[in-house]
Amino acid sequence: MSDPYEVARAAADAWGLPAPTHLRTGMSSLFSCGEKVVLRVARNGYGASAEHTFLEAMASAGVRTPRLVRDVVDVGDGVLVSAIERVEPEGDIDWRAVGEMVRLVHSLDAAVTSPLPWCLDFPHWDIEAGLADIASAIDHDALAGLRSAVDRWPDWRNALAAASRVLSHGDVHPGNVVPTAAGPVLLDWDLRCMAPAGWDHAALLTWSTRWNGTAGMYEAFVDGYGVSL
Repeated sequence: MSDPYEVARAAADAWGLPAPTHLRTGMSSLFSCGEKVVLRVARNGYGASAEHTFLEAMASAGVRTPRLVRDVVDVGDGVLVSAIERVEPEGDIDWRAVGEMVRLVHSLDAAVTSPLPWCLDFPHWDIEAGLADIASAIDHDALAGLRSAVDRWPDWRNALAAASRVLSHGDVHPGNVVPTAAGPVLLDWDLRCMAPAGWDHAALLTWSTRWNGTAGMYEAFVDGYGVSL
């Protein structure tokens, strides 16, 4: 991908925004431009127009997403840069409200956005390729442990394929939720996809114990969503 910082700097100059300062890089690269705007540089296959349509559809449905303060721009090679309102955290995450929003997302017709990929189409789910990439970088016991974990569920792809599919956020976890006075805002829709409903439950199921998350967060999420998966 084009250098995200160069993309952000060019966009900030064009939009008359303060010089960007790098915040973090994950599925996308985020840069602050002063106190009110965040620039987001990301690659997706949807295009600028589809990104606008998607965010507008979510907002119309009552799903709180980042608010655009400039039009999304396609800078080429599938790279989009967007300027979004900086959301300042206030209080703790209301996981019941997050569950309500995710249930709402799952109820929407996928036609509100561009054709979405199947959840396993993302390259990071090519487990065999991933194991091959790291085989020479870790020791034998570590590789064997990973292989054992994968082999424990040999039919997981078929099980997913057999399940009903819904429009999914694709990456629901505390790092992608910001609490505000108006309610939680769902960030980072890069991994939106068609998936079984459990796809948006999976990380939260064990977040409290595996990642030292707030106790009871999944239970609160379930209270809002309406069913435990």
